[in-house]
Amino acid sequence: MKLVLFDCDGTLVDSAATIHETMRRTFLHFNKPEPALAATKSIMGLTLDIAIARMDGKLHVDDEALAMTAHYKSLFTVVRQAPDYKEAPLFDGIRAVVERLAQEDDILIGAVTGKSRRGLDSMLDVHGFRPHFKVSRTADDCPSKPHPAMVTECCDEMGMRPEQTIVIGDAIYDMQMAKSAGAKAIGVSWGSATAEQLLESGADAVVHQAEALLDHIL
Repeated sequence: MKLVLFDCDGTLVDSAATIHETMRRTFLHFNKPEPALAATKSIMGLTLDIAIARMDGKLHVDDEALAMTAHYKSLFTVVRQAPDYKEAPLFDGIRAVVERLAQEDDILIGAVTGKSRRGLDSMLDVHGFRPHFKVSRTADDCPSKPHPAMVTECCDEMGMRPEQTIVIGDAIYDMQMAKSAGAKAIGVSWGSATAEQLLESGADAVVHQAEALLDHIL
């Protein structure tokens, strides 16, 4: 048996535009300089309050960062429902990979994400993935990546060991989380980090096309 845990934003779905627009509006609302897209991408994968604090140059989450987090959450659905920012699409080839894995009796699929539980559920429902994902941990459940809890708790729930587990993600935090939990780490190059950055962060391999993930799983 294998447990395959997918990150969401930047790995399964291309949500960078929606996240960045919401972040941009949040920073402007608090009279702060407009962040660059690269800055937004660099924090994708972290829990939102920590992400906002880091983008604002803070070492810790303070009251202002919490206020900005609340404002971001209040804006996100509004931005997502705008004509130019609909539900984030799947990356090319992801649907075929998930559906292929779901056919395997010896593979369990899960999600480990910095999204909220509500955000993850929405993504799974919009793309018809809910039946395939048997376990998940979100920012509402666990400490922020790269803490290993998301992985270890999924393993415990499914009765799997970390060495039977593969974490797939686009961010350095995904790779660090996987390795600290004792799991295999597979990076994808179409998200927030480069292949070099993923390998430096502990990735056992990096793929450049979704279908190549199957070579490291099956």
